[in-house]
Amino acid sequence: MRTLLATSIGVTCAAALTLPLAAPASSTTTSAASSPARAPASVTSATAAEPAAELPGSTQSLPLSPLAPATTRATGAPTTGAARGLPRRDARPFSLVGVVWDDADAELHGTVQIRTRATGTTTWSGWQDVETHNTEHAADEGSAEREAGKVRGSTAPLWVGDSDGVEVRVSPEPVDPRNRSATSVALPGGLRLELVDPGEDPRQPIAGRARSAVGTGSVIPALSREDSAREAVVAAGAKPYIGPRPRIITRKGWGANEKLRERRFAYTKTVKAAFVHHSATGNNYRCSQAPAVLRGIYRYHVRSSGWRDFGYNFAVDKCGNIYEGRAGGVTKAVLGAHTLGFNTNSMGVVVLGTFTSKNPPAAAVNSIAKLTAWKLGLFGANPKGKTTLVSGGSNKYKKGKKVKLNVISGHRDGFATECPGKRLYKKLGTARTTSARLQGR
Repeated sequence: MRTLLATSIGVTCAAALTLPLAAPASSTTTSAASSPARAPASVTSATAAEPAAELPGSTQSLPLSPLAPATTRATGAPTTGAARGLPRRDARPFSLVGVVWDDADAELHGTVQIRTRATGTTTWSGWQDVETHNTEHAADEGSAEREAGKVRGSTAPLWVGDSDGVEVRVSPEPVDPRNRSATSVALPGGLRLELVDPGEDPRQPIAGRARSAVGTGSVIPALSREDSAREAVVAAGAKPYIGPRPRIITRKGWGANEKLRERRFAYTKTVKAAFVHHSATGNNYRCSQAPAVLRGIYRYHVRSSGWRDFGYNFAVDKCGNIYEGRAGGVTKAVLGAHTLGFNTNSMGVVVLGTFTSKNPPAAAVNSIAKLTAWKLGLFGANPKGKTTLVSGGSNKYKKGKKVKLNVISGHRDGFATECPGKRLYKKLGTARTTSARLQGR
């Protein structure tokens, strides 16, 4: 996802264009002409937090208790070790669930299964598996975000829709019966179930496949390739390879409550790579619900997982709508918490859904191409090229190792994980080709 041409990015958009730098809760935006795209590595710049009306939404955090021994679905054999969970119970309405634990460095070796009851009914879902997620999505070791002491271990969040009843079971990984010396791996301490209500959308919904953002500052409009090229500063005489800027729904557009996040922004030097992810929240959402899914993930990342903000720099829904993710400016090299070990000098793009066994919609793959053609083009990166990043430490590459990666990579390229799901991962070649074509390569 990365070849670097640009040396700096002084943005010189058309005078009528405004780009929000901080995704403010009010309608105030900052002109792109005054938005430098880069900042020194790991430097944080303070921002005056604008007043943000409290938006509805809440998190219920319920400690998990020991359960009676269960059997594994795969073998039917009793599990070893202490399973934990909650029996069926009522709850205040929620739409997104996940499990967290105290130690961010501890991995959950086992299974997490949840079933829920639709609000106002007696109808319970079947058991749904929650991606254990472990440590793969988080701020890098040694970063201010990781060292703040707030970060917890967490599963992926799962979108379950409007619900008011829940049951959960967390089972440790079964011991191989052929290994007599093997012992059960204990579950991490402090396991809690998080039930997230994303709150009502502060904007009125608009019928159709997607929701059109309403109000000043809710949408960054699409821009032609020629006008987009004015945003990228390249070496004298060099041709700016950049795709047309796609339409981007801002944080205000999807209803982000700016009081939730850390007030300061963190930046790296450049954007050399784009890591593609799936949210693993499931595919049972309508595109009109995508803003609510984002608000749920945002609250889960900040309040439940202890991150400073939404983890990814951008999000894409199944209809191909593109959303601003972590605050700090869509043209800037904002430090995210998406690919443990490789957050520096990269961007994270998450597609809402789970694509392990389901193909991603063509509209979503096309939007990945459009977004990367523009954003990587701002920093002179060739979507079909390769680049070198220095690992901050992951389960695949030790800290300090120089790793050669595709400029557009999947999460699994930097970390041993299933993300972004094998079906989405197979589409990255198409995204690279289309992205490069949009840049004029």
